[in-house]
Amino acid sequence: MIDADVVRWTRPESERAGTPLLVAMHGVGSDEQDLLGLAPALPPAWTVASLRAPTPWGQGFSWYPLGTPGSPALEPVDDAVAGVLRWVDAVAADHPRIGLLGFSQGGSMALQLLRARPAGFAFAVSLSGFVVPGVADARDEAVAAVRPRVFLGHGDLDPVIPAEATARTEAWAATHTDVTDRTYAGLPHSVSAAELADVAAFIGA
Repeated sequence: MIDADVVRWTRPESERAGTPLLVAMHGVGSDEQDLLGLAPALPPAWTVASLRAPTPWGQGFSWYPLGTPGSPALEPVDDAVAGVLRWVDAVAADHPRIGLLGFSQGGSMALQLLRARPAGFAFAVSLSGFVVPGVADARDEAVAAVRPRVFLGHGDLDPVIPAEATARTEAWAATHTDVTDRTYAGLPHSVSAAELADVAAFIGA
């Protein structure tokens, strides 16, 4: 479940209606404050809502148990996705378009949300994230039928997400989505100014 009381917004409630909504999801061990720092660099028309993952983890929170890096168990991911979708449904009437942005574990959530509702989101941005393996139902065929817009960004020096998971994600996105795929030289497990500028251009396109 998403705690609506701790969601951080870039607009007061009185100014949100009619604006496009960007749902931001942090990485493991972080919280709803983390991705707000990106908001000033993003297109100002968009309202950003930064969510807190449901499960305490270290000093922060996690969307689902970590498991093998880049290859978590599928069921807990889908459970977390269901919680986000319930929150999205509660606010969707105010927003004509909804986009997704996640970092690391949050990036995997963005792509899994797109699998759940391929036509329900304007795009998904996955930064240093990955697509979850093990989906054996018709979700990916549904994604391929829609070919939603996806931005993948990652550094070539990322020590956290295994190369196998990154390659799997790039192949999945190329096959199923309208993807913009960017690799940033010298970038570890973080977001660079160049990457953020590319994300802003992607969202604003």
